[in-house]
Amino acid sequence: MNIRDIQVQVLEIPFRLQFKHHNADRSRTQTILVRTRTLNGRIGFGEGCPREYVTDETLASCTAFVRDHAHDLCGNIHSTEDLRSWMDQHQHHIDTNPAAWCAIELSLLDAMSKDLGQSIEETLGTPPLSGTFQYTAVLGDNSPSAFTKLVKRYVALGFEDFKVKITGATNNDNDKLSLVLSAAPEARIRLDANNIWETTGEVLAYLDELSCTPFALEEPLQPRAFNELNRLLANTPVPIILDESFLNKGHFDHIDTNNDNVFVNLRVSKMGGLTRSRAVAQLLSETRVPIIIGAQVGETSLLTRAALCLANEFKDSVIAQEGAFGTLLLETDI
Repeated sequence: MNIRDIQVQVLEIPFRLQFKHHNADRSRTQTILVRTRTLNGRIGFGEGCPREYVTDETLASCTAFVRDHAHDLCGNIHSTEDLRSWMDQHQHHIDTNPAAWCAIELSLLDAMSKDLGQSIEETLGTPPLSGTFQYTAVLGDNSPSAFTKLVKRYVALGFEDFKVKITGATNNDNDKLSLVLSAAPEARIRLDANNIWETTGEVLAYLDELSCTPFALEEPLQPRAFNELNRLLANTPVPIILDESFLNKGHFDHIDTNNDNVFVNLRVSKMGGLTRSRAVAQLLSETRVPIIIGAQVGETSLLTRAALCLANEFKDSVIAQEGAFGTLLLETDI
């Protein structure tokens, strides 16, 4: 593959409804779109979703990262081997700009695959997509009436797995759980705290006051507070899902992955693209840590399609999967 140019733009698509959780309140996408054009006229697209509270990235920093490296990439990336070599040489830069690199990498892989006339799975050397994929219904901190309406809509669409964004106020959160279970009595429910608490004691006290036992609890503590996290893992009655606290392979060293109470949420954007996500998924699979294929709120179908590569390749380790809701959430979808 020979690259003509790499360009980046900010993608702001309005939501059909507001989405709120502890760390953010969104009414439109927060996304960059990267376009790679080859000399053969093939065009590849990549998406990254920067989140300040996850990777310290912004739309401006991601845009700058792409523009800073576009010329170098155009001259040096011709194959997947070149891509891996570039990543090895720029690991630190990617660690601090994972969403930006994700958009670049996906656009390069897409352009490369089109240039070769094959699927992205063939380009990566992963199994071809097969079977079906069951997604999770994600519920934000909406008003009771809006929350109820969404639950009923999800149930009507056939969703059985639910992720509920919580506030930490048990009366409020118990009401949400009751609404879900009244509409779907057999629902499997996990909760997402988005880093509400500081200590293990606070988390355990909250769980004691819940009206039902969730399947798992995501990110209850401050991001990457590893000492407190390991204390919680040793005492929690429910599994803990790591998201903001697990951004790259280096975080393996800080977490007691021998504990059965730890799951990891792999979101392609926050991990820095497909190649890095696959490497982490392989390690998680080998250490028998269950995987949740995550998604950024407001991502388009482009990132969700990329995540299918992971869900398909590591299906034996995947216990839940999130993805874009297309025009059920966005006014338009690329």
